[in-house]
Amino acid sequence: MTPEKTQVAEQPLRAPLNLKFDYTRSVGPTIGAFVTGLRDRKVVGARGSDGRVHVPPPEFDPTTHEPMTDFVDVSDTGTVVSWTWMPDPIEGQPLSHPFAWALVKLDGADTSILHAVDAESADAMSTGMRVRVRWADERTGHIRDIACFEPGESESTPAPVAGEPVTDIVTPIDLHYTHTASFEETYYLRGLMEGKIIGGRTDANGKVYVPPRGANPTDGMPTKEQVEVSDKGTITTFCIVNVPFMGQQIKPPYVAAYVLLDGADIPFLHLILEVDPAEVRMGLRVEAVWRPKEEWVYSLRNVSHFRPSGEPDADYDTYKHHL
Repeated sequence: MTPEKTQVAEQPLRAPLNLKFDYTRSVGPTIGAFVTGLRDRKVVGARGSDGRVHVPPPEFDPTTHEPMTDFVDVSDTGTVVSWTWMPDPIEGQPLSHPFAWALVKLDGADTSILHAVDAESADAMSTGMRVRVRWADERTGHIRDIACFEPGESESTPAPVAGEPVTDIVTPIDLHYTHTASFEETYYLRGLMEGKIIGGRTDANGKVYVPPRGANPTDGMPTKEQVEVSDKGTITTFCIVNVPFMGQQIKPPYVAAYVLLDGADIPFLHLILEVDPAEVRMGLRVEAVWRPKEEWVYSLRNVSHFRPSGEPDADYDTYKHHL
């Protein structure tokens, strides 16, 4: 296919992106003891080889690097070591009104814990002031079981043990940012909005990359030329997905495959449907299935999946160099 000239005057695409998921991790014996204590409305630290009590407890001794196993209950009351005022809280922080971030050394501990202090104003904060934990009404074994600190001495008592030790915690991840597409991403995405698949190459002798890259990875030369390729191609390698997992949108079994589009030199990963997974094979000719045009966006999601095209299988020599 004939390369098109680049359109350097076009402005790059920009869009807000939100990355949101729940991150689940196992806590191990040391952090597990700490968060289990929080669930039961008490603060647990660990004594190191030098006799110092660490809160929160690190998993390994800072001096000997051995596991920390000498657990110590400390008070839920302590002293502000240092602080800074947060006049405009952001989403996800412990309090929705102005508050202080503070390092608090709890009675019985030798290190400080960072948390929010619910004070009336910055004038109500001071280094050396006494604060106590305000426990969350519902506790699950997480640092958020401490809702915040508040001025004053403790009047609370530990809660009855709530059950088995906490073995894992779930932390919600919610990232908001604006992505500005590169020049190559921009013409690729604009092509998809027109029902085209556009790759990039350095020159007439260069390999065609789909999706396009900013530079040829073999020689570092910019991929300045745009090349429209076919939406038909050949399966080079594939995987039959049989195991379900969290967030899965398609019921197994189904096939994920690398498809070498006609006119491209590098295969890319996509979904293969409308065929028995047992019938999928290297060399199978496939074609793109586009979503209805009214659903198109600046995304490869415009291509719902690939399906067998009905053409004879490709000769091995035509794709062996792409395995």
